[in-house]
Amino acid sequence: MMNVGRSKVKELGLSDKIKFKKEDCCSLTFQDNSFDAITVAFGIRNFENLDKGLEEMCRVLKSDGHLVILELSEPEMFPMKQLYSIYSKIVIPSIGKLLSKDDNAYTYLPESIKAFPQGEVMSKIIEKAGFKKVEFKRLTFGICTLYMASKQSK
Repeated sequence: MMNVGRSKVKELGLSDKIKFKKEDCCSLTFQDNSFDAITVAFGIRNFENLDKGLEEMCRVLKSDGHLVILELSEPEMFPMKQLYSIYSKIVIPSIGKLLSKDDNAYTYLPESIKAFPQGEVMSKIIEKAGFKKVEFKRLTFGICTLYMASKQSK
């Protein structure tokens, strides 16, 4: 993914402005108050330590900076809840088995989505890490959730 990003940045002539760096989310090497904004798309669900990762993001975010997280979630409303259940239990594993020839392929995805904190629970975890003005919005009939928060100036 980073190589694709590097290629796109180079094509746009932004290599002097945009850098790529692999980091441990629980132990970032950046100084406090380094970034105006932090975004995570479909990755926070895989953090080894969610609380510590969020605390680190808060630490490196500037005062009045913004956090935006986009993550997969389980729909709660009829009929999407029922359709998603069928899709995640039957369709995703079947396609995974067909493509990879592995009986367990793609069972991780729906299991990790189900196990991940969602909605109000996730909002409270983000607040606990030091963020303020935490909001969330369910998108695509609840299949994705967008979390928005900020780090307030002291």
